Amino acid sequence: MSSSLPEVLTNPDAFFGSVIAEKENLKTPALIVLAGAIVGAVYGYLMGGLSAKMMAGVMPGMDAIISISATLGALIGTFIFWLIAAGIFYGISAVFRGSGSFNRVLEIVGYGYLPQIIGSLITLIAAVMYIPRITVPALTKAALEDPAVMQEATKAFMHDPAMMELTQITTLVSIVFMLWSAHIWIFGMKHARGLSPRDAAVCVGVPIVLWVLYLTYNLGVM
Repeated sequence: MSSSLPEVLTNPDAFFGSVIAEKENLKTPALIVLAGAIVGAVYGYLMGGLSAKMMAGVMPGMDAIISISATLGALIGTFIFWLIAAGIFYGISAVFRGSGSFNRVLEIVGYGYLPQIIGSLITLIAAVMYIPRITVPALTKAALEDPAVMQEATKAFMHDPAMMELTQITTLVSIVFMLWSAHIWIFGMKHARGLSPRDAAVCVGVPIVLWVLYLTYNLGVM
C-alpha cells in the first residue's frame, strides 16, 4: 500500500484511492477491529464488575458469569458491529447501483474503525476514574422474589451521580468518534462501491444519523 495507515485519519480520500488500487486485504482492517474489541472488552469487564458486585449476594457464582459475559459480549460485539455496518452500507449502496464486492466494503469499514479505538481508550480512562466513585446497591436472594426491589436497585444504580456522569461522557465520546468514522467511511464507500460523494454520504449518513439520534434520545431520558 502506497499510503500509510495514519493517512486514513487525515486524508481518507487519498488513502482509499490507494487501497482500491490493490487487491482486497482484510488482515489490517481485522487487526484494527481486534484492537478496538480488546479495549472494549476491558471496558466491558470493568462495567460488568459493577453489575457483578450488585448481584454477588443473589446467587453464588453469578458475579463471575456477569463479568465474563460482559467481557465476551464487548469482544464479540465489536466484530458483529463491523459486519452489520458493512452490510448496511453495502445494502444501501445497492440502491445507488454501487459496484464492488462486500469484502471491499468490509475492508474500508475496518479501516474506518480506527477512530473508535481512540474513543474507546478515552471511555476506558473515564471508567477507571469514575467507577470507584459509583455506589453499587447490594442485592440479596430475597430480591429475586420481589421485582419492585430489583427495579428500585437498578434505578438507584443507574441514577447514581457518578454513574450518570460516566454514561454522559461515554455517550458523547461515542457520538464524536462515530462521526469521525462516518467521515472516513463516506470516502471509503465512494471508492469501494464507485459512488458519487453525495450517494456515499447518504449510504453512511442515514444509519449513522439514526444511531446518533437514538443515543441522544437515551441520554435525554436518563
